[in-house]
Amino acid sequence: MSTESKDDGTAGTVNKQDLPSNWGRWGADDELGTLNLITDEARARGAAEARTGRAVSLARPIEPAPFVSGPFAPTTRDASPVQQLMQYTGEFPASADMMLVTNHHVRSTHLDALAHQMVEGQVYPGRPGAESVTPAGVRHGSTRAFAAGIATRGVLLDLAAEGPLPAGYAVTRADFEAAEARQGVRLESGDALVVRFGWEYAIDPARPMPGIGLDAVRWMHERGVSLYAGDLGDAHPPLDPALPGPLHRVALPLLGLPLIDVADLAELAAVCAETGRYAFLLTVAPPRVHGLTGVPVNPLAIF
Repeated sequence: MSTESKDDGTAGTVNKQDLPSNWGRWGADDELGTLNLITDEARARGAAEARTGRAVSLARPIEPAPFVSGPFAPTTRDASPVQQLMQYTGEFPASADMMLVTNHHVRSTHLDALAHQMVEGQVYPGRPGAESVTPAGVRHGSTRAFAAGIATRGVLLDLAAEGPLPAGYAVTRADFEAAEARQGVRLESGDALVVRFGWEYAIDPARPMPGIGLDAVRWMHERGVSLYAGDLGDAHPPLDPALPGPLHRVALPLLGLPLIDVADLAELAAVCAETGRYAFLLTVAPPRVHGLTGVPVNPLAIF
């Protein structure tokens, strides 16, 4: 893949071999990606942060909408992430329902599996995309990798402590390291990185969203980030059209870094500021539905 970008988000030349990658690091058949970095030591480090039992959800609430199909149905972006169809069970006076879930909806907190994005027709770690993602479901890099759940130390780097980031801003390693120094915390290998921009995801051409730059992705690779969660991720429109979406086009398919998109971090930031603690036990237990490219989740930060 030939791309163009500089680490500061401006245009320049970066070849595929210059991009950070974990292809081959854990074998040709690996489906865990950076979740391999969550060792027993990393889990124990996270468990040690759970001191009071206070729990905070990082998921956006969802109000289901009645199921609607056909030409009068709203577009995916306008509809609720969950459409609900009520059913009657039959023998007993009990109610039931069916759900139609849009896994990568922009108003649903969800976990991206590694097969969600490809590079030159390949899925992490270099498997042919046509063999990995089929009409019958995902054969490699699917939500099967999340079957055991995720538990590790989470670290919030609140880049919006003094207000939302500017429109169209490219986050760099310097922003992360300044947040670490300001908050008195340091992210270690196997930790989950939680990033607050102070924005709500909304596509507005007049007010471009900020996002993670390539330099920040390099930093994540160097530090050994196991999982990313943010209220935003990639900028929209892209900061650099030659390398759109460093998180989804580099971190996910090349590093094998699972992404939690559209997290709700306002309460978490408030609790961290109140307690002076920016590290916590982060748990993610998605439903064990295999063969998907992503799945809604309710991540919990436990203090």
